[in-house]
Amino acid sequence: MKLLVVLSRVPWPLDKGDKLRAYHQIKQLSINHEIELIALNDKELHKDALTELSKYCQKMHVLNLSKWGIFINIIKAFFTAKPLQIGYFYNSGVHRKIRNIIQQYKPDHIYGQLVRVAEYIRSESVPKTLDYQDALSAGLKRREEQVGGLKRLLFSFEYKSLAKYEAAIFDDFNHKTIITEQDQELIQHAERSNITVVPNGVDMEFFHPMDEEKTYDLFFTGNMNYPPNVMAAKFLVNDILPLVQKEKPDAHVLIAGASPHPSVRALASEAVTVSGWLDDIRIAYASSKVFIAPMQIGTGLQNKLLEAMAMKIPSVTSDLANAALGAKENIEIKVAKSQDKEAFAAHVLELLNNSKIAMHQSDAAHKFVLKNYSWESSVKILASLFG
Repeated sequence: MKLLVVLSRVPWPLDKGDKLRAYHQIKQLSINHEIELIALNDKELHKDALTELSKYCQKMHVLNLSKWGIFINIIKAFFTAKPLQIGYFYNSGVHRKIRNIIQQYKPDHIYGQLVRVAEYIRSESVPKTLDYQDALSAGLKRREEQVGGLKRLLFSFEYKSLAKYEAAIFDDFNHKTIITEQDQELIQHAERSNITVVPNGVDMEFFHPMDEEKTYDLFFTGNMNYPPNVMAAKFLVNDILPLVQKEKPDAHVLIAGASPHPSVRALASEAVTVSGWLDDIRIAYASSKVFIAPMQIGTGLQNKLLEAMAMKIPSVTSDLANAALGAKENIEIKVAKSQDKEAFAAHVLELLNNSKIAMHQSDAAHKFVLKNYSWESSVKILASLFG
């Protein structure tokens, strides 16, 4: 089958969740399908991106979005009551290019990732599938509840307009996919149960147990400019770590991930290392005694938890994050209420102090991920929708 994949970002390097999902889906789909890729781009292209993606794509089109064009289109979106992020990623000139590519390639199916690309393909007569990925509007609603003033008004506007948009485009696509059942329930359309759940996976050949000296007591990672990760990092350092240090004053935390926000960089101290992007994140996982993801807001499945569990690092997370993951509490993972700093600290200390409990949990977590979260099985679900 000739498959056209349309993305809002070039899926390399794998420093964001949507890029990770797209990359592994393309990799698996390329085994049985011919893939032509369209990726929007608003920054300097990574030097290895085209080489890496050419392994799986017959042809690639990187369509650049100018900063000035982005600014103008965000203003247009605001005055037409469209979501601002739809305005950010939409450009009429790029739309014409995409139409021409579709006419020339004549794909059998179009697969678009995130509602950010919906405007480009929703009116095409070719059979098509849209990956909502997450209920983006629900994530904005949670962020609205965490801020005040003008930011709250902005998030309120974006939440309402995005929720309407997620529902409005629903009927324009033959198939819709999403990562979790929890996010499926948050799409405000009467037929949301028809959205197919296509979970994320983890590359078990890459993320495998490794022997490294345990340099850090706690580890957290993610795109460190993404608000839910910024909030989790601050909660970890400001609220959880002091409680852990009452019993273990020398406890050391590593925070790693691309583009750390200034407020994340400000967390650095003798007890906290903020590394930024790491070329091989596996070393960070393997060098840590406990992985912690104290997510306060956000939607979707946390890839970071899958990776840690695949590498047999005992993990602690919030009830919010585990609702999507579905791991067994106190068997495969430790879970605390999202804002319960005492419970997080208690779980961390139990894993740090009791190697037997930590080992049993990490073994059970590894088996859980191996059974439930392979990219191969996930993409089989997706490919079945293409006919």
